[in-house]
Amino acid sequence: MKRHHRGIIAGVAVAAAAALALTGCASSTSLSGGSVSKTAVVVGSANFPENVTLAYVYGEALAANGVAVTYKVNIGARAAYIPALEKGEIDVIPEYAGSILSYLDKTANAKSGADVKTALDAALPKGLTALDFSPAADSDSLNVTPAFAKANNLTSIADLANVSGTVTVAANPEFQTRPDGLPGLQSIYGLKNLTFQAINDGGGPATLKALLDNTVQVADIYSTTPSILDNKLVTLTDPKNLFASQQVVPIVSSSKASAISAVLNKISAKLTTKDLLQFNSRTGGSEKADPKTVASDWLKANGFTK
Repeated sequence: MKRHHRGIIAGVAVAAAAALALTGCASSTSLSGGSVSKTAVVVGSANFPENVTLAYVYGEALAANGVAVTYKVNIGARAAYIPALEKGEIDVIPEYAGSILSYLDKTANAKSGADVKTALDAALPKGLTALDFSPAADSDSLNVTPAFAKANNLTSIADLANVSGTVTVAANPEFQTRPDGLPGLQSIYGLKNLTFQAINDGGGPATLKALLDNTVQVADIYSTTPSILDNKLVTLTDPKNLFASQQVVPIVSSSKASAISAVLNKISAKLTTKDLLQFNSRTGGSEKADPKTVASDWLKANGFTK
């Protein structure tokens, strides 16, 4: 089974110093043609393409605004890069709000973006700052086919209550018992018409096949999985915050925050979940695009660079 990256980056990793030694370091000059300021930052990433792409989005945007940027991408898991942030070996890394909060505070139960932000600000180690949350998120999401959505007038998870008959939900086995899985659908949304089908592939091909052939009617698929776009699946909104916010957020060295926050907050305001989907479609699909190329294209298309 392919493990989802949020699980991977929360897992055990090699020591930070060893991980950093294995990663590449490349310098960037200003893309705006101006002189490079005295501010210099090292942008890091976890070891999966979406996060690497986001690192280059951040780095190239900063470089275009006169910051001297170097990169240490594909560092590995949080056990490697959070200590690197604390030591000042890297200054910026893209994160996922709910996951980094859970890593830092095992007792945290915040769900909404605002509550997660408050809790994250309190949980971050001294010397680190969370900048603005982006609308872009990489999280659990419940998806249905366009035909099923149209036939049952579905736009949100709550609408499943109006479906006549039994609705089968497919997800990894732990979804049957975890608080934000089947129990949450029943207690938070009051859904009593659900049955469960365990498919142990993290929302991958077997889950997709079951959804498309109507073996199941709802599938838990991570929100930036390209198959959502490829098959025009309808992602049901989560108005009651069953799933904790996994909005993308830059975690930065507090000493550099005042110099770089304005640029990174503008990036965050523009990023969407659809952008993340397109990033992953390009890097993981037939194009096999380089994350740096994908980042450059997005920045140009959105007016951040020329």
